Amino acid sequence: MTSTTALDGDSRQVGAALFKKSTFCTVGSCVEVAIAGDDQVRVRDSKDLSIQSLTFTSAEWRAFVRGVKNGEFDV
Repeated sequence: MTSTTALDGDSRQVGAALFKKSTFCTVGSCVEVAIAGDDQVRVRDSKDLSIQSLTFTSAEWRAFVRGVKNGEFDV
């Protein structure tokens, strides 16, 4: 089992990954992101921490963030 340590209201350590959530997060409906040391970015839903996080390469994550900033996902 992976150990979890609460660090402050916006951070949670899980194994070697430090998950951070946005300061815009309210009432636990958040997405948390961790930069892993193995060139990976992990993303999870803070409502259910028992569900495994999604894992992306750093390049995939940069492409996603660039798309968000460019409005590619606006509905």
